[in-house]
Amino acid sequence: MGNRGHAAGGRRKTRPAVIGAVIAVVVVGGGVGAYALIGGGDEDGTRANAAQAEVKTGPLSAAEVTAAAERFLTAWEAGQVSEAAAATDDPEAATALLTAYAKEAGVKNVTLTPGTATGGEVPFSLKGTVSYEDTAKPLAYDSALTVVRRAGDGEPRVGWRPEVVHPDLRDGDRLVTGEAGTPPVKAVDRDGGELTTEKYPSLGSVLDGLREKYGKKAGGEAGVELRIVRGEASERAKLSDRTVLELSEGTPGTVRTTLNPSLQAAAEAEVAKRKRASVVVLRPSTGEILAVANSSHGFNTAFQGSLAPGSTMKVITASMLIEKGLASMDEKHPCPKYFRYGGWKFQNLDKFQIKDGTFRASFARSCNTAFISQAPELKNDDLTRHAQEVFGLGMNDWQVGVPTFDGAIPVQKDAPMGASLIGQGGVRMNPLNMASVSATVKAGVFHQPYLVPPEVDGRKLATAARTLSPGTLAQLRELMSYTATSGTAAEAMAGVGGDRGAKTGSAEVDGQKKPNGWFTAYRGDLAAAGVVQEGGHGGSTAGPIVAALLKSGG
Repeated sequence: MGNRGHAAGGRRKTRPAVIGAVIAVVVVGGGVGAYALIGGGDEDGTRANAAQAEVKTGPLSAAEVTAAAERFLTAWEAGQVSEAAAATDDPEAATALLTAYAKEAGVKNVTLTPGTATGGEVPFSLKGTVSYEDTAKPLAYDSALTVVRRAGDGEPRVGWRPEVVHPDLRDGDRLVTGEAGTPPVKAVDRDGGELTTEKYPSLGSVLDGLREKYGKKAGGEAGVELRIVRGEASERAKLSDRTVLELSEGTPGTVRTTLNPSLQAAAEAEVAKRKRASVVVLRPSTGEILAVANSSHGFNTAFQGSLAPGSTMKVITASMLIEKGLASMDEKHPCPKYFRYGGWKFQNLDKFQIKDGTFRASFARSCNTAFISQAPELKNDDLTRHAQEVFGLGMNDWQVGVPTFDGAIPVQKDAPMGASLIGQGGVRMNPLNMASVSATVKAGVFHQPYLVPPEVDGRKLATAARTLSPGTLAQLRELMSYTATSGTAAEAMAGVGGDRGAKTGSAEVDGQKKPNGWFTAYRGDLAAAGVVQEGGHGGSTAGPIVAALLKSGG
């Protein structure tokens, strides 16, 4: 397959090329009936019933995976759409997508080269040519398919999904070749240097978002390109349209950002050391975003992730408890091994307890029961209102300059309400949100984070309804400072001098062997937060990433 290319369809000159990611329903009975018919049958259907009973089960063998993948890739490469679709578990959807890929997206001369299979997954590379009117350009990218047992008869087939055709396609998305609807932009850092994915690999989704919002405002002219136009499901997930291949250059307009080139480079280097790591660095005094990086370069987890923040949420909860008189830094505070609330039994890591300890000690060691023990004294909406009013979270009103998720602290009751106090339950955050929490503690007031200065387009930034009282703020800063020097954050923050504070977190996730590791901290006029998904405890995973950036920021 890798040595030959075949025409996968002609080109169309009268309209832009469109490929739709189609969802179809597989009629399982049809597959079973076909299997029985091939097997033959006598008048009473005895042999047909026997054939129906011969359903293949169990793990796929290496030979089955190789054969199914080869059948699909060979047919696709040869332009035999019907044969390729028949090699999948959803021929109708596959036919629509593969036909559109060849005839409407202008992709031809397709060559497919499979890699080494891992279980049922087979990676492959694609090379081809994209044509539009009198313009053509080579196309190359990597994708993967997964071989599964087809429902009904258990035969090995390629599990159909839009990502097989292109790894960034989702249900309802379209792959379009034609004149770009939105002119390109030249995004620059705070010093005027151009931001590119070649220089900063994890900025792809950020640059896509900047183009989507500012392309028509920045004064550029559109070119011709192959691009992914998002469908409704992707728009709900705040995924931006994405350029796959530029056939002819447009004239870009310039968009200025707040990114610091040295910090951005350092952030890229730090997240590259770990799988599924994300980090954000802010300036507390203004809200400027100085760096954002993800080790996975597709979805922007740093800005758009929706993850339980674990014990980093205790920064918000602690400020609420202090403000309500339910805790005070150096007063005695319970930290038992267990605490029952709402029908659930909560416990601390390794079931530790602190006898006759203070709230300072409980915060520094991240004692879960110290927080959940106060749930009976709280109203169901107390945490939600506090996070919104003081930290500006969960209002869905941030105007960053690119799509973001602004945190969620839903009103809950009983056990889920207790779990929300320690960043579990229905609470969801991302590194941008948690960096903003540390920035608010450091600055004493919420400054909405932003990537594009508001004066560029006259945006009005979000504000918080109020600030913490001076006494509460002083205690909260002392708690984070103590944690950075003598608590769970001490190892990561060793060597980070000056006015600093930190909080670690670990969030359990169903189906994961290890928790997500979180870390949020500040030093001087820098605040940062990071997460390493399925990495383990935050102090040893996300902590070193955040601490390194606080150090490099001066």
